[in-house]
Amino acid sequence: MASHLTLSNAVNRVEPSATIAVTTKAAELKRAGEDVIGLGAGEPDFDTPEHIKAAAIQAIQDGKTKYTPADGLPELKQAICAKFLRDNDLTYTPDQVHVAPGGKPVIYNAFLATLNEGDEVIVPAPYWVSYPAMAKLCGGVPVFVSCGPNAQYKLTPEALEQAITPKTRWLILNSPSNPTGAAYTAAELKALADVLLRHPQVWVLTDDMYEHLVYDGFEYATIAQVEPGLKDRTLTMNGVSKAYAMTGWRIGYAAGPADLIKTMRKVISQTTSNPCSISQHAAIAALNGSHDFLPERNTVFKQRRDLVVAELNKADGLTCGTPEGAFYVYPSCAGAIGKISPSGKRIESDTDFASELLQEEKVAVVMGEAFGLSPAFRISYATSTEALTEAMKRIQRFCAALQ
Repeated sequence: MASHLTLSNAVNRVEPSATIAVTTKAAELKRAGEDVIGLGAGEPDFDTPEHIKAAAIQAIQDGKTKYTPADGLPELKQAICAKFLRDNDLTYTPDQVHVAPGGKPVIYNAFLATLNEGDEVIVPAPYWVSYPAMAKLCGGVPVFVSCGPNAQYKLTPEALEQAITPKTRWLILNSPSNPTGAAYTAAELKALADVLLRHPQVWVLTDDMYEHLVYDGFEYATIAQVEPGLKDRTLTMNGVSKAYAMTGWRIGYAAGPADLIKTMRKVISQTTSNPCSISQHAAIAALNGSHDFLPERNTVFKQRRDLVVAELNKADGLTCGTPEGAFYVYPSCAGAIGKISPSGKRIESDTDFASELLQEEKVAVVMGEAFGLSPAFRISYATSTEALTEAMKRIQRFCAALQ
């Protein structure tokens, strides 16, 4: 007789990642021979630059395959400090830097180090699917603040002020955003900072993973740079996944107050321990090496963004704004709600829309429900222009067939 497995209260509070689920479903259909175009994956289709791969190969040949300090090599921490000074005018020392196997563990380690049962985490919606889940796993309570298209999908000072309570411990800011691509200007960040300065119990976790992926001359800024008065309660998180096309290498990092970093080091020493040693050496090459590849890749991303936005706005029932960065768009499908798909199913939600789109036209997108703001869906345009062009034709055909 099989023993009865009792699940923890923590794991029962969360759902599996919707973005991973969509990507997995698209891959399954492809393996079954279906002509699926997957627009769900949040990773560049470009390859890791050659000088970064060469550094990893050299590290292997040099036998740099042993354990490292739990939260990162000293050389990598020095490279991260140099990056923050170079790109963000922020000065940190290595004891203020935390390196983990990806951006998710950085956030999780910070939450586990600081949250007690019932502590609140303000999460602007739409949000990356893992933010609320990680808060819940660590005993926190996500407090969602709706930031719709009228606010350009960005948190306003007024909405932030209303969301803060005595239980608030963290605010998460993601710029450019996953899933919308919206990015905060320095002035917008300063307005939020002015609110936060009045509430000293609130810390800020700023997810800057898409920092280098901005378009149309947008000038990137991060909140500790804009308001130095918040630096001592800000954890500035970043990584090599997106800009350097290193999603599978699993290196995320953050800088913040030394006491917080010390506590996060304790957490990682008892959980994952160090990130892959080879990936760390590759990350050193990424941060310290040439960035000449970025403008060319960003030009391609911008062209794809413009193509997708233009074609989505031609589809019946869809509207899509032009985001400042990342490689996502977040079109509204409000005009499709209540219509009947060719299969005879009534579209009651963006989940229905995404499901029927996959069923009828074999295009995989992620429903807005997963990101906390409906009715909408997320498209990743980090795929070939040819695939995007075909996908847009299929989406327009699907929308035209709705009755």
